[in-house]
Amino acid sequence: MLELKGHRIFLRAIEPKDLDFLYPLENDTSLWEVSGTITPFSKDVLQLYLQNAHRDIYDVKQLRMCICDANNEEVVGLIDVFDFDPKNKRAGLGIVVHKDDLRNKGFASEAIELLCNYVLKYLDLKQLYANVAEDNEVSVYLFEKLGFERVGVKKDWIFFNGVYKNEILFQKILS
Repeated sequence: MLELKGHRIFLRAIEPKDLDFLYPLENDTSLWEVSGTITPFSKDVLQLYLQNAHRDIYDVKQLRMCICDANNEEVVGLIDVFDFDPKNKRAGLGIVVHKDDLRNKGFASEAIELLCNYVLKYLDLKQLYANVAEDNEVSVYLFEKLGFERVGVKKDWIFFNGVYKNEILFQKILS
């Protein structure tokens, strides 16, 4: 677990005890734009998801981990590897720090750095990519600060609340 522990946070596998964190997060309509969600999740559905969260990344092509505050072990967010493609050695990256008062404290930066090191060393990935709504200035800044390069803009990619938005494609070649 050493590689998944930073100065202020650590990453760990999602567990059944995380239902009380996951339920309000997955049902937070302000996040549905980025998650692609259009309907609420019941606790029963989320419990089924948690029961299957142990499945291998090579099988389900996804890995979700909790971002935990190292001081009190509180779950502050989630970080995902998705569209895992071991043949081409790439995957997508998604991240959320749920509570407003915990944002802009460096948790996301540290989590992404830990994840980049993990996927390079243990999953042998060459690159990660992230999709960010063009108007999400905080996330745009975050990915640029961490060395992700803007490689394209997907025009009118996200349709949410009756409005189309552009999405920026970020890519980072790992070394």
